[in-house]
Amino acid sequence: MLDTIREFGRDGAVLLLGLAVGAAWVTAIVAPNTSYDHLSAKQAETHVRELLKSASDPIAVILFVAAGLGILGGAVVSGILALIAAIGFFTNRWILKSFKSDRGKEEAPGKTQRILAVSLTLLFGLAAAAAAILAVLGI
Repeated sequence: MLDTIREFGRDGAVLLLGLAVGAAWVTAIVAPNTSYDHLSAKQAETHVRELLKSASDPIAVILFVAAGLGILGGAVVSGILALIAAIGFFTNRWILKSFKSDRGKEEAPGKTQRILAVSLTLLFGLAAAAAAILAVLGI
Protein backbone atom coordinates (compact mmCIF):
# COMPACT_ATOMS: atom_id res chain seq x y z
CA MET A 1 0.00 0.00 0.00
CA LEU A 2 2.72 2.46 0.97
CA ASP A 3 4.77 1.50 -2.08
CA THR A 4 1.81 2.32 -4.30
CA ILE A 5 1.45 5.74 -2.68
CA ARG A 6 5.18 6.39 -3.06
CA GLU A 7 5.15 5.39 -6.71
CA PHE A 8 2.12 7.59 -7.36
CA GLY A 9 3.79 10.53 -5.64
CA ARG A 10 7.08 10.17 -7.48
CA ASP A 11 5.46 9.54 -10.86
CA GLY A 12 3.06 12.45 -10.41
CA ALA A 13 5.91 14.73 -9.35
CA VAL A 14 7.97 13.77 -12.41
CA LEU A 15 4.99 14.37 -14.69
CA LEU A 16 4.16 17.78 -13.22
CA LEU A 17 7.79 18.87 -13.07
CA GLY A 18 8.19 18.02 -16.75
CA LEU A 19 5.04 20.02 -17.52
CA ALA A 20 6.38 23.00 -15.56
CA VAL A 21 9.75 22.86 -17.32
CA GLY A 22 8.05 22.77 -20.72
CA ALA A 23 5.75 25.66 -19.82
CA ALA A 24 8.69 27.72 -18.55
CA TRP A 25 10.60 27.04 -21.78
CA VAL A 26 7.67 28.11 -23.94
CA THR A 27 7.08 31.20 -21.79
CA ALA A 28 10.70 32.35 -21.66
CA ILE A 29 12.09 31.30 -25.05
CA VAL A 30 9.57 30.26 -27.69
CA ALA A 31 6.83 32.87 -27.28
CA PRO A 32 9.13 35.92 -26.89
CA ASN A 33 11.12 34.95 -29.99
CA THR A 34 7.92 34.59 -31.98
CA SER A 35 6.56 37.87 -30.61
CA TYR A 36 9.64 39.84 -31.60
CA ASP A 37 9.58 38.22 -35.05
CA HIS A 38 5.96 39.06 -35.84
CA LEU A 39 5.06 42.15 -33.78
CA SER A 40 6.44 45.64 -33.43
CA ALA A 41 8.95 46.13 -30.63
CA LYS A 42 6.47 47.88 -28.31
CA GLN A 43 3.73 45.30 -28.92
CA ALA A 44 6.18 42.45 -28.42
CA GLU A 45 7.45 43.99 -25.17
CA THR A 46 3.90 44.29 -23.86
CA HIS A 47 3.02 40.78 -25.00
CA VAL A 48 6.06 39.19 -23.37
CA ARG A 49 5.47 41.09 -20.12
CA GLU A 50 1.83 40.01 -19.96
CA LEU A 51 2.74 36.44 -20.91
CA LEU A 52 5.31 36.21 -18.12
CA LYS A 53 2.87 37.65 -15.58
CA SER A 54 0.00 35.37 -16.57
CA ALA A 55 2.04 32.17 -17.00
CA SER A 56 4.04 32.42 -13.79
CA ASP A 57 1.14 31.74 -11.44
CA PRO A 58 -0.06 28.48 -13.06
CA ILE A 59 3.52 27.24 -13.33
CA ALA A 60 4.06 28.02 -9.65
CA VAL A 61 0.89 26.14 -8.68
CA ILE A 62 2.00 23.13 -10.76
CA LEU A 63 5.35 23.23 -8.97
CA PHE A 64 3.68 23.45 -5.54
CA VAL A 65 1.61 20.35 -6.32
CA ALA A 66 4.71 18.59 -7.70
CA ALA A 67 6.58 19.45 -4.50
CA GLY A 68 3.84 17.89 -2.41
CA LEU A 69 3.74 14.77 -4.54
CA GLY A 70 7.52 14.52 -4.50
CA ILE A 71 7.64 14.67 -0.73
CA LEU A 72 4.76 12.19 -0.54
CA GLY A 73 6.70 9.89 -2.87
CA GLY A 74 9.83 10.02 -0.75
CA ALA A 75 11.81 12.33 -3.04
CA VAL A 76 12.26 14.98 -0.36
CA VAL A 77 15.14 16.87 -1.97
CA SER A 78 13.21 17.02 -5.23
CA GLY A 79 10.16 18.33 -3.40
CA ILE A 80 12.14 21.04 -1.65
CA LEU A 81 13.78 22.12 -4.90
CA ALA A 82 10.37 22.21 -6.61
CA LEU A 83 9.08 24.36 -3.75
CA ILE A 84 11.97 26.80 -4.19
CA ALA A 85 11.28 26.94 -7.94
CA ALA A 86 7.58 27.61 -7.26
CA ILE A 87 8.39 30.53 -4.99
CA GLY A 88 10.75 31.80 -7.68
CA PHE A 89 7.99 31.80 -10.27
CA PHE A 90 5.77 33.83 -7.95
CA THR A 91 8.44 36.56 -7.92
CA ASN A 92 7.60 37.42 -11.54
CA ARG A 93 4.34 38.86 -10.25
CA TRP A 94 6.24 41.41 -8.17
CA ILE A 95 8.99 42.09 -10.68
CA LEU A 96 6.56 42.91 -13.50
CA LYS A 97 4.03 44.80 -11.38
CA SER A 98 2.78 48.05 -12.86
CA PHE A 99 3.24 51.14 -10.73
CA LYS A 100 1.76 54.62 -10.39
CA SER A 101 3.93 57.42 -11.67
CA ASP A 102 4.19 60.90 -10.19
CA ARG A 103 1.58 62.05 -12.69
CA GLY A 104 -0.96 59.53 -11.37
CA LYS A 105 -0.80 57.49 -14.55
CA GLU A 106 -0.18 53.75 -14.35
CA GLU A 107 3.07 52.81 -16.05
CA ALA A 108 4.46 49.44 -16.99
CA PRO A 109 7.85 48.33 -15.70
CA GLY A 110 10.84 48.95 -17.92
CA LYS A 111 12.86 46.65 -20.10
CA THR A 112 15.21 45.75 -17.25
CA GLN A 113 12.38 44.20 -15.25
CA ARG A 114 11.31 42.10 -18.25
CA ILE A 115 14.86 40.89 -18.80
CA LEU A 116 15.13 40.02 -15.11
CA ALA A 117 11.80 38.16 -15.22
CA VAL A 118 12.88 36.14 -18.28
CA SER A 119 16.20 35.33 -16.62
CA LEU A 120 14.51 34.19 -13.42
CA THR A 121 12.03 32.12 -15.42
CA LEU A 122 14.94 30.33 -17.09
CA LEU A 123 16.80 29.92 -13.80
CA PHE A 124 13.84 28.49 -11.92
CA GLY A 125 12.90 26.37 -14.95
CA LEU A 126 16.38 24.85 -14.67
CA ALA A 127 15.75 24.27 -10.96
CA ALA A 128 12.49 22.50 -11.85
CA ALA A 129 14.39 20.34 -14.37
CA ALA A 130 16.89 19.41 -11.67
CA ALA A 131 13.99 18.59 -9.34
CA ALA A 132 12.52 16.32 -12.05
CA ILE A 133 15.82 14.45 -12.40
CA LEU A 134 16.04 14.07 -8.64
CA ALA A 135 12.45 12.79 -8.52
CA VAL A 136 13.24 10.17 -11.18
CA LEU A 137 16.18 9.06 -9.05
CA GLY A 138 14.01 9.12 -5.91
CA ILE A 139 16.20 11.64 -4.09
